[in-house]
Order: sequence, then C-alpha cells, then structure tokens
Amino acid sequence: MKILVVEDEPKVATFIKEGLVNLQHEVDVAYDGQMGEKLALKNPYQVIILDIIIPVISGLELCKRIKRSKPDVPVLMLTALGTTDDKVTGFEAGADDYLVKPFEFRELVARINALSKRPGEAVSSAVLLRVADLELDVNILRKKIDKDFEAKLIHTRIGMGYIFKEE
Repeated sequence: MKILVVEDEPKVATFIKEGLVNLQHEVDVAYDGQMGEKLALKNPYQVIILDIIIPVISGLELCKRIKRSKPDVPVLMLTALGTTDDKVTGFEAGADDYLVKPFEFRELVARINALSKRPGEAVSSAVLLRVADLELDVNILRKKIDKDFEAKLIHTRIGMGYIFKEE
C-alpha cells in the first residue's frame, strides 16, 4: 500500500515510516503542508496521514485541498489536538479518521487497514481506455463525452453495448 505521511516532527515521521515500511508499505514523508500538497496531488496514495499543526499550509487546509481534488483518498488526522472540538473541526475539514498523539502504533495500523478497505478511487486502480484524444477512466460515472464535439468516438451497437472508434 502506498501511504503519504505529512508530519513536521522528524522523530515521529521516522517512527511511522519505519514501522510501515517494515509492514511492506511504500511510504513518502513530507515535513510541511506545501510539500504534502504537492505529493498528495501528484501521486496515487491509498491513505494519507496528516498532522494538523504543520508549517506553510495547516493540516486542516491541506485536508480540504486534498479532498477537493481527490475526494475518495482516505485522510487520517494524526495530531496532539484531542478535544472534541478539535476532532469535529478535523472531520469538518474532510478527515475520514482522527487519532490523537500519543498513539499506539498497532492502533494506527488498524485504522490504516480499515481506511484502505473502503471502496473508492484510492483503493481501485485506474483503468483508462484511450481512443484518439479521448481518455476514459472506467472507474468514474459515465458522462456525455461526445456531446459538444464534431468527431464522435463512442458508438452504440444494438445488442452489444458501446464501442470506441475513430470515424
């Protein structure tokens, strides 16, 4: 599983990364919100672990930005902010789960595993069909692709379904 950890405390980030790598996960680490955003939007992660108090872009703002671009990628807030108001604010920002520091590593792993089992874009691999300049992600809901274009690429074959063909 590919996981992003956005954590500004090097000891905590190293502890998490080493533990997850030992469990055969691929882990990237960002030490501030700006790098976290760049990695999160560029790479396909199955889970993003996000601290709230990080430099440049706060974890709450970063969570909102990630969810705008990749709403199905699970985000787990891992932070020292543990009041009920803090947790509610995290969930309102788009977090899928919330774990308070200090934490037990086994619980973090259990939560990561639970998040990764949820259906969505992050868990399924992208299947792209390409014809000419048309690219179709079969995991997304079908839209009217040819509607405003002169060259029609999707054709109905009665009794068979749809075919992709350049005319």
